[in-house]
Amino acid sequence: MAIVKRTRWDSRTAFVLAAIGSAIGLGNIWRFPYICYKYGGGAFLIPYFVALLTAGIPLLILEFAIGHRMEGSAPLSFAKISKKTEWLGWFALLIGFGIVCYYAVIMAWSAKYLISSFTLAWGADTKTFFFSKVLNISGGVFEIGRPQGWIVLALFFCWICIVLATWKGIKTVGKVVYVTVTLPWVLLIIFVIRGLTLPGAIDGIRYFLTPNFKALANLEVWHAAYSQIFFTLTVGFGVMIAYASFLPRKSDIVNNALIISLSNCATSYIAGFAVFSTLGYYAHISGTTVANVMKSGPELAFVTYPTIINHLPLAPLFGVFFFLMLLTLGIDSAFSLTEAIVAGVRDKFRWSQKATNITIAGIAFVVGLIFTTRAGLYWLDIVDHFMNNFGLFIVGFLEAIFIGYIFGADKLRKYANNLSELSVGRWWDLIIRYFVPIVSLVLLIWTLKDRLLKPYGGYSRLAEFLGGWLVIIIFVIISILLSIKGKREV
Repeated sequence: MAIVKRTRWDSRTAFVLAAIGSAIGLGNIWRFPYICYKYGGGAFLIPYFVALLTAGIPLLILEFAIGHRMEGSAPLSFAKISKKTEWLGWFALLIGFGIVCYYAVIMAWSAKYLISSFTLAWGADTKTFFFSKVLNISGGVFEIGRPQGWIVLALFFCWICIVLATWKGIKTVGKVVYVTVTLPWVLLIIFVIRGLTLPGAIDGIRYFLTPNFKALANLEVWHAAYSQIFFTLTVGFGVMIAYASFLPRKSDIVNNALIISLSNCATSYIAGFAVFSTLGYYAHISGTTVANVMKSGPELAFVTYPTIINHLPLAPLFGVFFFLMLLTLGIDSAFSLTEAIVAGVRDKFRWSQKATNITIAGIAFVVGLIFTTRAGLYWLDIVDHFMNNFGLFIVGFLEAIFIGYIFGADKLRKYANNLSELSVGRWWDLIIRYFVPIVSLVLLIWTLKDRLLKPYGGYSRLAEFLGGWLVIIIFVIISILLSIKGKREV
């Protein structure tokens, strides 16, 4: 069977921007600031950077090197190591697929709020607007109800945008990222500058950075740090393997990994200033403390921030800026996850780029309809927890084992060093062979123990099983079936 010529990135800049765009997402804006606040303030930066140095950067180097050497998507790259390991590549892609299905729904919410920003349609009671008028949320996880029409339409629009962004693969992605990566950065800087000039901003920044070193003795803090690093760098999704496979043969591996890792973490840190300065302002005008206005996840973005925007001069303008930033952050991550899946399917079955794009988007759209129902937020919460706390750690653990002991960590390190200006030493071998597997396994066992003692988030055991354990099991089964069937590029 003839080898299909692989498309290449137009430039190193396009690759770096695309990888940074994949890494930088909604989690930088609402997840990092919240967990930093929750787990020790400024002290959380210690486990965060430890996780970056001992897992994030080493695994990113691993994924770049394996994708570049094998010139394939995650399934193809692992298949070239051993046919028995191909299933891990598919499992990584399916974890990303599970995430992009609900990620696109969050983008749909952002699109709705972007339109609402022009008239501040959320009004004074932003909580009621979000939960009752936007989501029409039900009283429980099994009170599903019908999909909300406007969310379905917005979701369909978002998938059209994702498909268009990946229409010709990396040729299209390499052009789109110049807008979708730089624009949110510009908007983020605007919010930082505006936030720091608001009354009470210093109280919010102090709350963000004041260290609580006692928190470092809590294993949950370290779990949060490693989980954030895995998620925010997009390691364990197969994205970085696919992106690296499109690099020219003489491309730096180590430098690219360092640039992308540090850019992503710097964005998270700067986002903390944007978020907490405005929360300090909100606490100031409300006559309360920052702790009382701090929220996490969707409530921070779609309830707290609209309330703050209501009190800003030129409120509609800042509303448009904020939700445009969320939308562009979301689409970068969404189309990178999609492109990784598309690359895997194309390598395996030789479908055309356009047919694969439309097929994957159609399936994801249908699956995502569960998150557009009245109980959608509950199911999103459950699936998100299991994808991030089990799926990614399983992939990270097995990636390190397969590369460390089957392919050979030293062999991959030498390959990366031969292409790179900066070299990594034997310490990298030790991290891949011992440290990453041990840490991943310990955190998996710790999370599993927690889940066995009590269901996640107070949901019923049945809901937890259907939205979590069953999804993981189905993904494993599909991964194994895909690895033993169909054509494969050799």
